[in-house]
Amino acid sequence: MARPVTLFTGQWADVPFSEMVRKAKEFGYDGMELACWGDHFEVDKALADENYCVQKREQLESHDLQCHAISAHLVGQAILDPIDARHQAIVPDYVWGDGDPDGVTERAIEELKNTARAAQKFGIGIVNGFTGSSIWHLNYSFPPVPQSMIDAGFDLLAERFNPILDVFGECGIKFALEVHPTEIAFDLYTAERALEALDYREEFGFNFDPSHLHWQGVDPVEFIRAFPDRIYHMHVKDAITTLNGKSGILASHLNFGDARRGWDFRSPGRGGVNFEEIIRALNDIGYEGPLSIEWEDSGMDREFGAKEACEFTRRMNFSQSGRAFDSAFDEGS
Repeated sequence: MARPVTLFTGQWADVPFSEMVRKAKEFGYDGMELACWGDHFEVDKALADENYCVQKREQLESHDLQCHAISAHLVGQAILDPIDARHQAIVPDYVWGDGDPDGVTERAIEELKNTARAAQKFGIGIVNGFTGSSIWHLNYSFPPVPQSMIDAGFDLLAERFNPILDVFGECGIKFALEVHPTEIAFDLYTAERALEALDYREEFGFNFDPSHLHWQGVDPVEFIRAFPDRIYHMHVKDAITTLNGKSGILASHLNFGDARRGWDFRSPGRGGVNFEEIIRALNDIGYEGPLSIEWEDSGMDREFGAKEACEFTRRMNFSQSGRAFDSAFDEGS
């Protein structure tokens, strides 16, 4: 199967890039999906330094590694979110500035535009990321939520993201939203609503991550079949629900890794996601992009997990058959 198996570096941003390329190769990966934080891919340097992208490519190629996408999840979160103190920890200092919410939003919008420009310069076609959401806090409708408030959230998506997508279009880059709780699109129906709000612009599609759908009770295969032409990238990530009569699906304000949670992330193949059916569905829609492992498992050593996850994904990465299994009985065969 030609689909490359890559490692998303977001959970490894504490490891210097020069060391990360060595680790990724040792773990067995074909390439890396570079996070736009740490020193893995720095948008400001990519645009300011003519040699930056060339040197990144040289470092990757020296380890026989590919790169098909960069990821701007953190800065994207600051575009639709109401800004508060939490965002200081996830955006660059030059985006945070003095912390004035309007200024942070404006700078985050410009940073995402610049990420498209940097991606073009780097020679890749996909930027994965988040949008944030101005209406996530309205998810449970009490006090009762007027439909107009939900509509306003999707109107804000159009207002803020259409100018961003104009730049993506100019650069020939696609933005792939990771459908995810706390984003404007977090399940199948909100993903439909987001596409509608943006008038189905070609520049906007999805980074398919089954883990976030699975614990919500949404079948990831149904998501693939609903958006066959909008799956621009994929994260291989697993999750498990552990509802034991005490735990709840909303996770009780308990952090990841706490055994009392009603769900948590697991290393691929060790949770409840049915990757067999996902691969079959991806084959059906003709997806040929990377299978990019976003490794998250608080109960497992990450180096052990990254290597095992690569091996698991390779075993699952089978091609669609070019013939019927009983075609030997066809006339003239």
